[in-house]
Amino acid sequence: MTVPVVPFWSWIAGAFDPVLILVAVWLGWKADQFGKVFIAAIVALALSVLASWLITTIGLPWVAPISREGPMLLQVRVIAAVVWAAGAYLARRIVRRA
Repeated sequence: MTVPVVPFWSWIAGAFDPVLILVAVWLGWKADQFGKVFIAAIVALALSVLASWLITTIGLPWVAPISREGPMLLQVRVIAAVVWAAGAYLARRIVRRA
């Protein structure tokens, strides 16, 4: 059995999926408690995977495609969703204090 090799740029593309960023930042900004950041990350992850899968199925080019042959990079997407949502949450707290 051969271990699949995923190029570095595929990992980066999974972390910078536009749908993931938009949903995570928007919901992270709206969160009023830090615990809701994880809920925002879960929702952003689910919507980005669904959108990427639908766009790839239609046949349109996408930044982070999901296909049977390609990697899904779920670990990268999970970490990126938490980082984007937490960053937006912290940015809002900083803006509100100023």
